[in-house]
Amino acid sequence: MPLRSRVWTIPCALALGIALIGAPAAAQEAGDKSPLVTADTPVPFGFNYGEVETTRALALGGALRAAGNGTTSPFMNPANMALSRVYHIEALATMVPEFGRQVYGGVIVDSITNRLAGGIAVTGGFLDLGDAATSLDRAWIDVRLAVACPIADVFNIGLGGRYLKVTQDGLGPLGDSKASGGLKDPEGDGRLSIINLPTFDAGVSMKIADILVIGASGQNLTFPDNGAMPTTVGGGIAVATHDFTIEADGNADFNSYDSPTARVMAGGEYLLLDHVPLRLGYRYDQGADSHAVSGGVGYIASEFMIEASVRRTIVGPEATTMVFQVGYFLESSGLTASPDEPAP
Repeated sequence: MPLRSRVWTIPCALALGIALIGAPAAAQEAGDKSPLVTADTPVPFGFNYGEVETTRALALGGALRAAGNGTTSPFMNPANMALSRVYHIEALATMVPEFGRQVYGGVIVDSITNRLAGGIAVTGGFLDLGDAATSLDRAWIDVRLAVACPIADVFNIGLGGRYLKVTQDGLGPLGDSKASGGLKDPEGDGRLSIINLPTFDAGVSMKIADILVIGASGQNLTFPDNGAMPTTVGGGIAVATHDFTIEADGNADFNSYDSPTARVMAGGEYLLLDHVPLRLGYRYDQGADSHAVSGGVGYIASEFMIEASVRRTIVGPEATTMVFQVGYFLESSGLTASPDEPAP
């Protein structure tokens, strides 16, 4: 019996502006009330601004708001799920040794079995594990549901719901205070969640020509006003073919620091021998005053993929981010069918 995705609602119209706002870098952010991970590292940087990155996104410096289709879409621009016809089931793992940051989870995107594309992602992670007297000992779970609707084959709109819960058991360098240690559980020795909120993302993408794509998206648009769940608005422009993609993005972050800050990203990839993606990228982070370079490689077959990417800061707080991803392409099994085709 074929597997089907079911999507019930979708907004009929959506408009997002693309913003890049310059402001002086701040050493300590205002929204996230936790202390610095280290003396020189803002918590939002260590927490990666609450973002989940796939291998492709990390390798291209985060510049995929226009061309980031497939399983990258629920995290960066839900509208892009309608850019390609796939049914992918993928697992990912992220590691940042300098901060003890680990993220694990999975994502499913189906743009085949329904006229609307749909996606679901569940990830969880840890930050700065260790002695609770000196570390943040933060943990979280991130759940996302997204839908996208193609219009006239050239314009896509998308909407994504998100739920984030963050708990913190460690006190951090400021000791036993609300700012450093989070919220105490009055009925126990543990800590209450410092974030426990739903929000939503939205996006649009447009194919200007066969190889030119423009995308814009906003994250956490209910304006939670904290650095663990910052409201961001950004966009990008990409030249993309089957074998080659190059994109440049800009993103405005309104909550992670005392003033709005910008992140600027660019990256490119080439599909060697129709199976081996080679990727490079760059990211400038104004809030942390950092520059980073990234790269990735993998193997993509008709039934599966396996990929790895790494990003390293060359200026600013030291961080080495590694992402590993494996996936199975369900459309290759014959168990799925287009809504325009009879079920097998």
